[in-house]
Amino acid sequence: MGGYFSYLLDGANWTFDPNGFPTRILEHLGYTAVAVLVAAVIAFPIGLLIGHTNKGAFFAINLGNAARAVPTIGILFLVLALAGLGLVPVIAALVALAVPPILTTTYAGIRSVDPAVVDAARGIGLRERQIVTQVELPVALPIIMGGLRNAVLQVVATATIAAYVGQGGLGRYLFSGLALRDYPRVVAGSVLVAVLAVLLDLAISGVQRVLVSPGTDGRAAKRRTTSRTRRAAERGHDTAQALGSATTTSRHAGSST
Repeated sequence: MGGYFSYLLDGANWTFDPNGFPTRILEHLGYTAVAVLVAAVIAFPIGLLIGHTNKGAFFAINLGNAARAVPTIGILFLVLALAGLGLVPVIAALVALAVPPILTTTYAGIRSVDPAVVDAARGIGLRERQIVTQVELPVALPIIMGGLRNAVLQVVATATIAAYVGQGGLGRYLFSGLALRDYPRVVAGSVLVAVLAVLLDLAISGVQRVLVSPGTDGRAAKRRTTSRTRRAAERGHDTAQALGSATTTSRHAGSST
């Protein structure tokens, strides 16, 4: 069993040489960051617009879902035929993968805001842009962040295809390992991709806790419930102590008589 992890545990592979783990991890993170950023620039404004106006939602959401249904490797080869070798086909394929979750969750988050709250915001004179940025977006942020986390996980797991067209990233260990039947190298690449996905998810979760108001994601309600439960337990403990003291006093009084 230890032989399968020999490549991962070899200290020589953890140096900053062109084929070392740190270099490949940075390349993988670079592909992921660029793809998610481009997808967010495309999908986030569209999701805000159709969520706020509820116009064009059917077309936009179904177009996004259609893009999700197309295999990523198919998009990669299509752009490869049009643009040739390079980073563009990889980023295009990953962007097509990341747009649907960001688009659909942004739309769903904005539509989930109580219409009465939006009407109240209009009633006090807020402009439509102010309603989106100051009312709808803060309330929808937990759902939007969930879509962003989903997109990041999908992209970081799929960015291994970059190695298929001669680029870098952790996919190099998978494809070269399979070609050479070097399975410890394949295991190393797989483990690093999985660990990287988990770490990114934890990091985005931490950012979400900072950005999202406790009142919109249920944390405030949980705190209130916990506080009430603690106070009730304390009151019950105090009552039990009082009853115990009263019982002891009555026993002493009875024995003295």
